[in-house]
Amino acid sequence: MIRFENVSVTYDGAPEPTIQGVDFEVPEGELVLLVGPSGVGKSTLLGAVSGLVPHFTGGTLRGRVTVAGRDTRTHKPRELADVVGTVGQDPLSHFVTDTVEDELAYGMESLGLAPEVMRRRVEETLDLLGLADLRDRPLATLSGGQQQRVAIGSVLTPHPSALVLDEPTSALDPAAAEEVLAVLQRLVHDLGTTVLMAEHRLERVIQYADQVLMLPSPGAAPVLGTPAEIMAVSPVYPPVVDLGRLAAWSPLPLTVRDARRRAADLRQQLEQRDGNAPLKGRGELRDQPQTTRTRHHTTPPTPLGEPTPRRWFQRRRATPTPESLYAAEVKALSVTRDHIQALSSINLTITPGETVAVMGRNGAGKSTLLNTLVGLINPTSGKVTPGGAVGLVPQEPRDLLYADTVAAECTTADAEASAAPGTCRALVSELLPDIADDTHPRDLSEGQRLTLALAIVLTARPSLLLLDEPTRGLDYAAKARLVTLLRDLAARGHAIVLATHDVELAAELADRVILLAEGEVIADGPTADVVVSSPSFAPQVTKILAPQKWLTVAQVRQALS
Repeated sequence: MIRFENVSVTYDGAPEPTIQGVDFEVPEGELVLLVGPSGVGKSTLLGAVSGLVPHFTGGTLRGRVTVAGRDTRTHKPRELADVVGTVGQDPLSHFVTDTVEDELAYGMESLGLAPEVMRRRVEETLDLLGLADLRDRPLATLSGGQQQRVAIGSVLTPHPSALVLDEPTSALDPAAAEEVLAVLQRLVHDLGTTVLMAEHRLERVIQYADQVLMLPSPGAAPVLGTPAEIMAVSPVYPPVVDLGRLAAWSPLPLTVRDARRRAADLRQQLEQRDGNAPLKGRGELRDQPQTTRTRHHTTPPTPLGEPTPRRWFQRRRATPTPESLYAAEVKALSVTRDHIQALSSINLTITPGETVAVMGRNGAGKSTLLNTLVGLINPTSGKVTPGGAVGLVPQEPRDLLYADTVAAECTTADAEASAAPGTCRALVSELLPDIADDTHPRDLSEGQRLTLALAIVLTARPSLLLLDEPTRGLDYAAKARLVTLLRDLAARGHAIVLATHDVELAAELADRVILLAEGEVIADGPTADVVVSSPSFAPQVTKILAPQKWLTVAQVRQALS
């Protein structure tokens, strides 16, 4: 169905090919998972299937890519639309209509399908992806995860033979991700749809793959094999594989169920260790301070479609008080947007040095809470009081990036934050090794752009740092570097609040977890107490080793040593 024959892609001005020596085939009716560290060319490889590379991205494609027998060099994306459906990392940039139902129908209209066929497929897709209640909603009012589901639905309705998906679950809550992956599995197994998918959150997807295609490093030839074969040698792997390597299990488990069947001896070893006391905080074997809460500003929100000034993502009180007893305080906060109650009666206190994970299903109000804390959204009622400077890294990093090079972004960030020259660049070097100064931000991967935006915000050293889905697009190594940096900030007294669907990140980093549902706080407490009792938000290690309360492989490794 999809065939690469000795393919290489070199972008204009690049000294080396982004991908080269790519030679493999995806058979009809199989799900092939594309894995590898950030920046190795996964998005480029996917773009070559849909024809976006090189017809829209520019550059030179050598070799041959065919889809259902059509050569992508001679067939542009529009001429492949009936056989290939593509969902990129940024669904909002692909929308062409205003409402959910119209977007689901648009692709079929372009292909000239009969109205009765379109109506049936729209209804089927609304049900498949849990979008029925959102059918009349404007796309601009949806959460990032809801937009992601609409984007996936819009390419499902034309019933393409092949689907190309770039980080399809990155913005989805755990339950929604499972629903989408279950839909993809049904398409593969029941309808013979071919799926090529890149995803960093391997803990969610590895068990669904028929084969795994690994890109080990930039420009290196890919390696194709079964999931077990690739996970045994891959530089990126989920916690269940990490635990299997630690316990020397062979073959390596790929699912929680497989790991639980082998974990009896490991549980017994851990029971004999003094470190198996109930965990109360982040993913380390020590007690952590427990607390949490938030902040306000009265700046009008940016009109939709207009660029957002970077300074709006970094707010400061007239008289900062870093010695304050709180980093932010929220009292009776309610927010109504477009006649929808986004937040209701929120009371929180966030203390210096505390790391808080805000979790909940898509549309629960997580991003609204963060945007209210930094002043991009005004409270409808209640009060948000910051204890000092507040900085926000938004879910869409392009909102903070507008210069032509990484160096120019850093120079501007230093000037805006009144920081010493080179401050931002040093942070970029710490988080993004080997990124050249003259690299254009648009040439970075989604995860690299997000990390650059984080470095820009951190340049101002805000006392309260807000991060909206900070691991979207990050591989495990990049996530580990981020965790190290955020732990260091917390140790220096910075408060950190992150809205995330990444349960593994929350287990690794957070002192405390707040669960939101329909704009209300439904749980608030130490990480272990909240996530261990939740089947949706428990990390893999917790599920494998239950009833013992372990959160991460790092904890287990430390206990065994």
